[in-house]
Amino acid sequence: MQCPHCRTAFHYGPLKQPAGRDEEWDWHIEKDTCPACDRCILTLVGYGDLTVGSTTYNNRELARRFIYPKAANRPIPSEVPREFAEDYAEASVVLSESPKASAALSRRCLQNLLRNVAEASPSTLFDEIQEVLDSADLPSHIADSLDAVRNIGNFAAHPSKSKSSGEIVPVEPHEAEWNLDTLEALFDYYFVAPAKQAAKKVALNAKLADVGKPPMNEANRESTEET
Repeated sequence: MQCPHCRTAFHYGPLKQPAGRDEEWDWHIEKDTCPACDRCILTLVGYGDLTVGSTTYNNRELARRFIYPKAANRPIPSEVPREFAEDYAEASVVLSESPKASAALSRRCLQNLLRNVAEASPSTLFDEIQEVLDSADLPSHIADSLDAVRNIGNFAAHPSKSKSSGEIVPVEPHEAEWNLDTLEALFDYYFVAPAKQAAKKVALNAKLADVGKPPMNEANRESTEET
């Protein structure tokens, strides 16, 4: 997992203690310490029975929220435009208190991103995701993550998630977190990585200018003309 304090990835192996049972679920508290920042992580986890169709799965994890820190630290890169950063930031802040509200905000942010950046034709979120996947523009690991938004969210059982993406509706376990993780990957692909590449190009051209050579684009064009 990623540490909610410093966002460093580490192997999560918490100590678990029973915290009691109410009329629905068994509650446990998980405790672990990040080896990078040495800060404590406390998580409240609820287990209960989950019925899907005619099948009941016993003792499944049905709820998880941070006790400390209250919410994961999800910094927003400065390259992300405000119209996407605001929904993402709010979805991150309310995640621990209301996964439903967080998922609604992240779905709305995702739909705006697909329409305005990936240039998907306005439709349902389900179809917009499919259109972007069919374009084969995304790296495979991001495409898989985007496709999983529909599967983890169980869009087939909750069509309002697709038709009214910002509606507050029941969420599946880990759905809200997955939406945010997917948005992070898309932000990096569409905004952060291109900005870093542009900065590297500027730095390279400055070095070329120092030694009296033309900028990279011009050098490439001259090389092509010579051949």
